[in-house]
Amino acid sequence: MLDFNNTEIAFSYKSNGDLRNAYWLFSTLKYPWVVKCAKVATQLALTIRFPLGWIIRPTLYKQFVGGETLEKCSHYIHLLQKYNIQSTLDYSAEGEKTPEGIEATFRETLRSVDFAAENESLAYAVFKPSTLTTDDLLAKASEKREELTLEEIVEFRKFKERFMALCQRAYDKGVRILVDAEDYCFQDAIDELTDEAMRTYNKKRAIVFATLQMYRHDRMPYLRKIHEDAINKNYFAGIKFVRGAYMEEERERAKRMGYPDPICKNKQATDDNFDEGVAFVIDHIDRMELFMGTHNETSNYKLAALIDQKGIKRDDPRIYFAQLLGMSDNISFNLAHAGYLVTKYVPYAQIRDVLPYLLRRAEENTSVAGQTGRELRMIETELKRRKNKK
Repeated sequence: MLDFNNTEIAFSYKSNGDLRNAYWLFSTLKYPWVVKCAKVATQLALTIRFPLGWIIRPTLYKQFVGGETLEKCSHYIHLLQKYNIQSTLDYSAEGEKTPEGIEATFRETLRSVDFAAENESLAYAVFKPSTLTTDDLLAKASEKREELTLEEIVEFRKFKERFMALCQRAYDKGVRILVDAEDYCFQDAIDELTDEAMRTYNKKRAIVFATLQMYRHDRMPYLRKIHEDAINKNYFAGIKFVRGAYMEEERERAKRMGYPDPICKNKQATDDNFDEGVAFVIDHIDRMELFMGTHNETSNYKLAALIDQKGIKRDDPRIYFAQLLGMSDNISFNLAHAGYLVTKYVPYAQIRDVLPYLLRRAEENTSVAGQTGRELRMIETELKRRKNKK
């Protein structure tokens, strides 16, 4: 029986020392004021180029990042595979949006696709569209396309070329690629390109995956539209579900700019929207593939039960559960132990480049109801179990 409270399975890959370090970290992250102070101090240190590796590497970096390069993630890739968990390597550097920085990110993401093609332990490749152009251009192309200048049109075409080149490389290499969701003001342009890429590259199987942030109340109509389009244009839709990452910012921007709030009215509405979307894909699994990215235990239980109820094999390659490295091991490892397909999102980048990502993970653990408390409770339970076993 699937049990996310089985800490022996959840932490089978961690030593006592690893668990104690994780417990100390999550104990710190449970205080919002600590995370806020750390964010301000980190931003100041980056501005004055103060070295941060000595404090970040053994704490946040060790918990949430696979390594500085693709090759240095091999330790985690092999370790996770021992427990039937695959990896999805995510280049999480968020450097300056200079032409040189954008090109470097594009080239590294191409490398990640090639790396995934050579390693059966890697389930997907992934990219964040906003790293391939400037925020201003992506927002304008989404919200005010008709106002683009000639120069901006040229730059947007370059962005589209990079976007499609990544999808083409994934198709050529037989690697499934996830297109991350972004802020509301960026998403229309991203959806448009993702739809086009799915029509082009998903003829025989889902290669390109759209990401739907289900805290947006318009995502179910969009999902139904994708399904209808997949039938009419004869392709297989790849769908990645997440709840969403920018709620406070989205509501503030909507109020400031005078457009309707795009976010569901409350958490229950978001949960219902998320679970409805997952059930819809399972109901249409003949034409769709599913990547479910969530740390919500209830949603994971529901999908596991749905797979069994529908008579779908637990290791059906069209359905993956996913959690972030360093979080919700009780979900990932117990699902994998029960025979479901699981992947861990494994970020990689140099310490300075990955700091914005790490700060978001810290804030997420502070803001998501019960997340840090659950991690602490699980770790404490496992440490006590091991002590009593001696």
